[in-house]
Amino acid sequence: MSYYKPKFQHPKLPKNSLGYTVADYDGSISTLCAGCGHDSISAAIRNACFLSSIPPHRIAKLSGIGCSSKMPTYFLGRSHGFNSVHGRMPSVATGASVANRDLIYLGVSGDGDTASIGMGQFVHLIRRNVNMTYIVANNGCYGLTKGQDSATADLGSVGKYGTQNPFEGIDLASLAVLQGASFVARSFSGDKEQLEPLIRAAMAHRGFAFIDVVSPCVTFANNVGSTKSYAATRDNLEAMPVDFVPMREEIRTQYKEGSSQTVTLHDGSIIHLHKASKDHKADSREDALMALQAADRTGKVLTGLLYLDPTSQDLNHTLELASQPLNSMGKDELCPGSRVLKSINEGLR
Repeated sequence: MSYYKPKFQHPKLPKNSLGYTVADYDGSISTLCAGCGHDSISAAIRNACFLSSIPPHRIAKLSGIGCSSKMPTYFLGRSHGFNSVHGRMPSVATGASVANRDLIYLGVSGDGDTASIGMGQFVHLIRRNVNMTYIVANNGCYGLTKGQDSATADLGSVGKYGTQNPFEGIDLASLAVLQGASFVARSFSGDKEQLEPLIRAAMAHRGFAFIDVVSPCVTFANNVGSTKSYAATRDNLEAMPVDFVPMREEIRTQYKEGSSQTVTLHDGSIIHLHKASKDHKADSREDALMALQAADRTGKVLTGLLYLDPTSQDLNHTLELASQPLNSMGKDELCPGSRVLKSINEGLR
């Protein structure tokens, strides 16, 4: 169920160059757990689109299945939207971007939707360099199915039922760099000063732009002591109903480039964030991979713009498609007739 926000706006709300207020980029009221980092990501997307003066009707929101895939309901209510089946959003995004290259495509996914059932489609989305922004709200657990470890859960992390995860977690940022993504970044849901500019840069990038956002789950004590833990329980929770979700204040942080920040989560566990310095060479895949691995060895989560290819050419360019969106062409343009088809076939013999 979704709850719609009132349309009343304060008359003195600032407006962007298009004459829109930030409220014009709102969606429905969120039904996610109170304090969920996903809501901060939604707010960052809304603010980024407002600050970049992007008309809402030019944006197409795409998602799969999961808590994260509910997020598009909560921002840009005046934009296009498509909620696909689990792990299959990349196929929809690829087809839509080829059919109408004039829209700005924004994919929102989760660590389960991307790193488990959707992994095969995710890597092909990267290699094709589809022109879109792809944001993963990464909490290391399956929030909709009661907190099981996802594929990004860290080795040794403790799940809801007290068992340790015996598998190495998949590092989506490293995978994206290695696979050939032309824009790769990582951030923390509570650091809007970093996340909003990254989203604006990603949406302006030509090609596949990937942002891995660590977004702790407030309901399940998943990965205690790891990069994604965010327990919602206290010592007296045992006396409460099993499905009770306490109200939580979202954890937020702000720190300078090149510095580290230690964040204590509600269960007492700690996450170590390190923001890439200005000296980081974002145009080198090798440097990006080495920086990610170095941070991992020291138990830190490297955030910021990790890699950028300024010469990126997207899928439409690679396939040499018409500059006019295919969905705006008429029958005669899309189906020129048997004579033209015959000449094309002859040229391929």
